[in-house]
Amino acid sequence: MSAATPPLSVQRDFPLARLTTVRTGGAGEYFARAGSQAELMELLAWASAGDVQVGVVGSGSNLLIADEGVRGLVVKLDRALASISVEGRRILAGGGARLPAVAAGAARAGLSGIEFGVNIPGTVGGAVRMNANAYGGELERVLEWVEVATSAGVDRRAPRELGFGYRRSGLLAGEIVARASLLLGEAEVETIKRTLAEMRRRRHEAQPQGIRTFGSTFRNPEDPRAGGRSAGLLLAEAGCNGLAVGGARFAPKHANFIENTGSASTADVVAVMAEGRRRVLERFGVELEPEVQTLGAVRFPWWASR
Repeated sequence: MSAATPPLSVQRDFPLARLTTVRTGGAGEYFARAGSQAELMELLAWASAGDVQVGVVGSGSNLLIADEGVRGLVVKLDRALASISVEGRRILAGGGARLPAVAAGAARAGLSGIEFGVNIPGTVGGAVRMNANAYGGELERVLEWVEVATSAGVDRRAPRELGFGYRRSGLLAGEIVARASLLLGEAEVETIKRTLAEMRRRRHEAQPQGIRTFGSTFRNPEDPRAGGRSAGLLLAEAGCNGLAVGGARFAPKHANFIENTGSASTADVVAVMAEGRRRVLERFGVELEPEVQTLGAVRFPWWASR
Protein backbone atom coordinates (compact mmCIF):
# COMPACT_ATOMS: atom_id res chain seq x y z
CA MET A 1 0.00 0.00 0.00
CA SER A 2 1.51 3.34 -0.99
CA ALA A 3 1.49 6.38 1.27
CA ALA A 4 -1.01 8.02 -1.08
CA THR A 5 -3.51 5.16 -0.82
CA PRO A 6 -5.49 5.18 2.45
CA PRO A 7 -6.85 2.00 4.04
CA LEU A 8 -10.30 0.98 2.80
CA SER A 9 -11.93 2.15 6.04
CA VAL A 10 -10.95 5.78 5.41
CA GLN A 11 -13.70 8.14 4.21
CA ARG A 12 -13.10 11.55 2.69
CA ASP A 13 -14.88 14.81 3.61
CA PHE A 14 -16.77 13.24 6.50
CA PRO A 15 -19.24 15.59 8.30
CA LEU A 16 -17.89 15.70 11.85
CA ALA A 17 -20.60 17.84 13.46
CA ARG A 18 -22.84 14.76 13.74
CA LEU A 19 -20.22 13.17 16.02
CA THR A 20 -20.30 16.04 18.53
CA THR A 21 -22.95 16.84 21.12
CA VAL A 22 -23.06 20.56 20.25
CA ARG A 23 -23.49 19.79 16.51
CA THR A 24 -21.26 22.50 15.02
CA GLY A 25 -18.26 22.44 12.70
CA GLY A 26 -17.18 21.25 9.28
CA ALA A 27 -15.91 18.07 7.64
CA GLY A 28 -12.85 15.95 8.27
CA GLU A 29 -10.47 15.58 5.32
CA TYR A 30 -10.16 11.89 6.24
CA PHE A 31 -12.17 9.88 8.77
CA ALA A 32 -12.06 6.26 9.88
CA ARG A 33 -13.34 4.03 12.66
CA ALA A 34 -10.84 1.68 14.26
CA GLY A 35 -12.34 -1.41 15.87
CA SER A 36 -9.14 -3.22 16.78
CA GLN A 37 -5.54 -2.46 17.64
CA ALA A 38 -4.47 -3.82 14.25
CA GLU A 39 -6.85 -1.47 12.42
CA LEU A 40 -5.66 1.46 14.51
CA MET A 41 -2.00 0.72 13.82
CA GLU A 42 -2.69 0.41 10.08
CA LEU A 43 -4.32 3.85 10.11
CA LEU A 44 -1.50 5.41 12.11
CA ALA A 45 1.16 3.86 9.85
CA TRP A 46 -0.58 5.25 6.74
CA ALA A 47 -0.92 8.69 8.31
CA SER A 48 2.73 8.71 9.38
CA ALA A 49 3.95 7.64 5.91
CA GLY A 50 1.99 10.45 4.28
CA ASP A 51 2.75 13.07 6.97
CA VAL A 52 -0.98 13.23 7.73
CA GLN A 53 -1.92 14.72 11.11
CA VAL A 54 -4.10 12.53 13.34
CA GLY A 55 -6.90 13.60 15.69
CA VAL A 56 -9.40 11.60 17.73
CA VAL A 57 -13.09 12.06 18.38
CA GLY A 58 -14.62 10.17 21.29
CA SER A 59 -18.21 10.76 22.31
CA GLY A 60 -17.86 14.37 21.10
CA SER A 61 -19.15 15.70 24.41
CA ASN A 62 -16.24 18.07 25.10
CA LEU A 63 -15.32 19.01 21.56
CA LEU A 64 -15.50 21.94 19.14
CA ILE A 65 -14.86 21.31 15.44
CA ALA A 66 -13.60 24.18 13.29
CA ASP A 67 -16.20 25.52 10.85
CA GLU A 68 -13.72 25.12 7.97
CA GLY A 69 -13.22 21.48 8.90
CA VAL A 70 -10.20 19.44 9.98
CA ARG A 71 -7.12 18.70 7.91
CA GLY A 72 -5.69 15.20 8.25
CA LEU A 73 -7.17 12.02 9.66
CA VAL A 74 -9.82 11.90 12.41
CA VAL A 75 -10.18 8.53 14.12
CA LYS A 76 -13.05 7.17 16.21
CA LEU A 77 -12.48 4.04 18.31
CA ASP A 78 -15.24 1.43 18.41
CA ARG A 79 -15.93 -2.34 18.71
CA ALA A 80 -13.00 -3.99 20.57
CA LEU A 81 -11.47 -0.59 21.27
CA ALA A 82 -14.71 0.47 22.97
CA SER A 83 -15.25 -2.74 24.96
CA ILE A 84 -15.49 -3.12 28.75
CA SER A 85 -14.53 -6.21 30.75
CA VAL A 86 -14.10 -7.07 34.43
CA GLU A 87 -11.12 -9.04 35.76
CA GLY A 88 -11.28 -9.28 39.54
CA ARG A 89 -11.01 -5.75 40.88
CA ARG A 90 -9.94 -4.41 37.50
CA ILE A 91 -11.99 -2.85 34.73
CA LEU A 92 -10.30 -3.17 31.34
CA ALA A 93 -11.75 -0.67 28.90
CA GLY A 94 -11.01 0.39 25.35
CA GLY A 95 -10.22 4.03 24.78
CA GLY A 96 -13.55 4.41 23.00
CA ALA A 97 -15.62 2.99 25.90
CA ARG A 98 -18.07 5.50 27.35
CA LEU A 99 -17.34 6.46 30.95
CA PRO A 100 -20.98 6.20 32.15
CA ALA A 101 -21.04 2.61 30.84
CA VAL A 102 -17.80 1.89 32.69
CA ALA A 103 -19.32 3.26 35.92
CA ALA A 104 -22.45 1.17 35.45
CA GLY A 105 -20.45 -1.96 34.66
CA ALA A 106 -18.31 -1.46 37.74
CA ALA A 107 -21.43 -1.06 39.88
CA ARG A 108 -22.87 -4.35 38.64
CA ALA A 109 -19.58 -6.04 39.55
CA GLY A 110 -19.54 -4.49 43.04
CA LEU A 111 -16.53 -2.30 42.24
CA SER A 112 -16.23 1.21 43.60
CA GLY A 113 -14.09 4.23 42.74
CA ILE A 114 -15.34 5.22 39.29
CA GLU A 115 -18.86 6.25 40.32
CA PHE A 116 -18.16 9.87 39.35
CA GLY A 117 -17.85 8.70 35.73
CA VAL A 118 -21.61 8.25 35.49
CA ASN A 119 -21.92 12.03 35.07
CA ILE A 120 -19.11 12.45 32.52
CA PRO A 121 -20.52 11.82 29.03
CA GLY A 122 -17.14 11.11 27.47
CA THR A 123 -14.91 8.17 26.63
CA VAL A 124 -12.14 6.54 28.61
CA GLY A 125 -9.55 7.96 26.20
CA GLY A 126 -10.94 11.46 26.61
CA ALA A 127 -11.10 11.00 30.37
CA VAL A 128 -7.41 10.07 30.46
CA ARG A 129 -6.43 13.01 28.28
CA MET A 130 -8.39 15.38 30.55
CA ASN A 131 -7.73 13.59 33.88
CA ALA A 132 -11.50 13.65 34.31
CA ASN A 133 -12.91 14.49 37.71
CA ALA A 134 -16.32 15.17 39.23
CA TYR A 135 -18.11 14.99 42.58
CA GLY A 136 -14.86 14.41 44.49
CA GLY A 137 -13.63 11.58 42.22
CA GLU A 138 -10.65 11.77 39.90
CA LEU A 139 -9.49 9.35 37.23
CA GLU A 140 -5.84 9.48 38.29
CA ARG A 141 -6.72 7.86 41.64
CA VAL A 142 -8.07 4.65 40.07
CA LEU A 143 -6.05 4.45 36.85
CA GLU A 144 -3.57 1.55 36.88
CA TRP A 145 -2.13 1.89 33.37
CA VAL A 146 -2.96 2.97 29.83
CA GLU A 147 -1.83 1.68 26.46
CA VAL A 148 -0.95 4.58 24.18
CA ALA A 149 -0.82 4.03 20.42
CA THR A 150 1.34 6.00 17.99
CA SER A 151 2.74 5.18 14.57
CA ALA A 152 5.79 3.78 16.38
CA GLY A 153 3.72 1.18 18.23
CA VAL A 154 1.84 0.75 21.51
CA ASP A 155 3.44 1.38 24.88
CA ARG A 156 2.01 0.93 28.37
CA ARG A 157 2.29 3.88 30.73
CA ALA A 158 1.66 4.30 34.44
CA PRO A 159 -0.25 7.36 35.72
CA ARG A 160 3.00 9.00 36.88
CA GLU A 161 4.16 9.00 33.25
CA LEU A 162 1.10 10.87 31.96
CA GLY A 163 1.81 14.34 33.33
CA PHE A 164 -1.54 14.69 35.05
CA GLY A 165 -2.73 18.05 36.37
CA TYR A 166 -6.13 19.62 36.99
CA ARG A 167 -8.24 18.44 34.04
CA ARG A 168 -5.21 17.91 31.83
CA SER A 169 -2.49 15.40 30.98
CA GLY A 170 0.79 15.40 29.14
CA LEU A 171 -0.49 13.29 26.24
CA LEU A 172 0.65 14.75 22.94
CA ALA A 173 -1.31 15.29 19.74
CA GLY A 174 -1.39 12.03 17.80
CA GLU A 175 -1.04 9.89 20.94
CA ILE A 176 -4.18 7.74 21.24
CA VAL A 177 -5.34 5.93 24.37
CA ALA A 178 -6.18 2.48 23.02
CA ARG A 179 -6.89 0.74 26.34
CA ALA A 180 -6.85 1.41 30.06
CA SER A 181 -6.97 -0.54 33.31
CA LEU A 182 -8.81 0.79 36.36
CA LEU A 183 -8.05 -0.76 39.74
CA LEU A 184 -11.09 -0.37 41.98
CA GLY A 185 -12.25 -1.20 45.48
CA GLU A 186 -15.02 -3.58 46.47
CA ALA A 187 -18.38 -2.48 47.86
CA GLU A 188 -22.00 -3.61 48.05
CA VAL A 189 -23.72 -3.44 44.68
CA GLU A 190 -26.80 -1.71 46.06
CA THR A 191 -24.69 0.89 47.85
CA ILE A 192 -22.86 1.74 44.62
CA LYS A 193 -26.12 1.89 42.67
CA ARG A 194 -27.59 4.31 45.23
CA THR A 195 -24.51 6.50 44.82
CA LEU A 196 -24.94 6.49 41.04
CA ALA A 197 -28.60 7.43 41.36
CA GLU A 198 -27.75 10.30 43.71
CA MET A 199 -25.06 11.60 41.35
CA ARG A 200 -27.46 11.48 38.41
CA ARG A 201 -30.05 13.38 40.46
CA ARG A 202 -27.57 16.08 41.43
CA ARG A 203 -26.47 16.54 37.85
CA HIS A 204 -30.05 16.75 36.63
CA GLU A 205 -30.82 19.47 39.17
CA ALA A 206 -27.66 21.50 38.56
CA GLN A 207 -27.15 21.29 34.80
CA PRO A 208 -29.35 22.00 31.79
CA GLN A 209 -30.91 18.91 30.20
CA GLY A 210 -32.00 18.16 26.65
CA ILE A 211 -29.89 20.83 24.96
CA ARG A 212 -27.10 20.63 22.39
CA THR A 213 -23.98 21.55 24.35
CA PHE A 214 -20.39 20.37 24.84
CA GLY A 215 -20.59 20.57 28.62
CA SER A 216 -18.52 22.90 30.79
CA THR A 217 -17.11 25.80 28.78
CA PHE A 218 -14.40 27.15 31.09
CA ARG A 219 -12.22 25.56 33.78
CA ASN A 220 -12.91 26.63 37.34
CA PRO A 221 -10.27 29.28 38.06
CA GLU A 222 -7.58 28.99 40.72
CA ASP A 223 -7.07 32.77 40.71
CA PRO A 224 -7.64 34.10 44.27
CA ARG A 225 -9.59 37.01 42.79
CA ALA A 226 -12.34 34.50 41.97
CA GLY A 227 -12.98 34.19 45.70
CA GLY A 228 -13.49 30.46 45.38
CA ARG A 229 -16.34 30.88 42.91
CA SER A 230 -16.73 28.50 39.98
CA ALA A 231 -16.57 29.63 36.37
CA GLY A 232 -20.35 29.27 36.20
CA LEU A 233 -20.92 31.58 39.17
CA LEU A 234 -18.51 34.18 37.81
CA LEU A 235 -20.25 34.14 34.44
CA ALA A 236 -23.68 34.38 36.08
CA GLU A 237 -22.63 37.32 38.24
CA ALA A 238 -21.22 38.99 35.12
CA GLY A 239 -24.69 38.76 33.53
CA CYS A 240 -23.98 36.00 31.02
CA ASN A 241 -27.00 33.71 31.53
CA GLY A 242 -28.87 33.69 28.22
CA LEU A 243 -26.24 35.84 26.44
CA ALA A 244 -26.45 34.94 22.72
CA VAL A 245 -24.48 35.39 19.51
CA GLY A 246 -26.10 33.95 16.40
CA GLY A 247 -27.39 30.49 17.24
CA ALA A 248 -25.25 30.05 20.36
CA ARG A 249 -26.00 31.21 23.89
CA PHE A 250 -24.98 30.67 27.49
CA ALA A 251 -27.69 28.43 28.94
CA PRO A 252 -30.19 30.33 31.14
CA LYS A 253 -29.98 27.57 33.78
CA HIS A 254 -26.17 27.36 33.98
CA ALA A 255 -23.92 30.03 32.49
CA ASN A 256 -20.92 27.73 32.03
CA PHE A 257 -22.83 25.73 29.41
CA ILE A 258 -23.18 26.99 25.84
CA GLU A 259 -26.23 25.83 23.91
CA ASN A 260 -26.68 25.45 20.16
CA THR A 261 -30.24 26.74 19.82
CA GLY A 262 -30.58 25.38 16.30
CA SER A 263 -28.27 26.98 13.77
CA ALA A 264 -25.07 27.82 15.65
CA SER A 265 -21.67 27.75 14.03
CA THR A 266 -18.45 27.16 15.91
CA ALA A 267 -17.68 30.85 15.27
CA ASP A 268 -20.90 31.74 17.15
CA VAL A 269 -19.81 29.56 20.06
CA VAL A 270 -16.35 31.16 20.18
CA ALA A 271 -17.91 34.65 20.05
CA VAL A 272 -20.14 33.83 23.03
CA MET A 273 -17.14 32.46 24.90
CA ALA A 274 -15.12 35.58 24.13
CA GLU A 275 -17.82 37.91 25.39
CA GLY A 276 -18.37 35.91 28.57
CA ARG A 277 -14.65 35.83 29.24
CA ARG A 278 -14.39 39.59 28.59
CA ARG A 279 -17.17 40.34 31.07
CA VAL A 280 -15.63 38.20 33.80
CA LEU A 281 -12.20 39.75 33.23
CA GLU A 282 -13.64 43.25 33.31
CA ARG A 283 -15.64 42.69 36.50
CA PHE A 284 -13.39 40.39 38.53
CA GLY A 285 -9.94 40.54 36.91
CA VAL A 286 -10.09 36.76 36.39
CA GLU A 287 -8.99 35.22 33.08
CA LEU A 288 -11.13 32.18 32.33
CA GLU A 289 -9.54 29.43 30.22
CA PRO A 290 -11.45 26.98 28.00
CA GLU A 291 -12.10 23.46 29.16
CA VAL A 292 -13.48 22.37 25.78
CA GLN A 293 -11.11 20.56 23.40
CA THR A 294 -10.82 21.51 19.73
CA LEU A 295 -10.13 19.91 16.35
CA GLY A 296 -9.08 22.03 13.41
CA ALA A 297 -8.24 25.73 13.41
CA VAL A 298 -10.57 26.89 16.20
CA ARG A 299 -9.13 30.27 17.17
CA PHE A 300 -9.82 31.86 20.53
CA PRO A 301 -9.34 35.62 19.99
CA TRP A 302 -7.86 36.32 23.43
CA TRP A 303 -4.98 33.91 22.71
CA ALA A 304 -4.23 35.68 19.43
CA SER A 305 -3.97 39.00 21.30
CA ARG A 306 -1.20 37.79 23.63
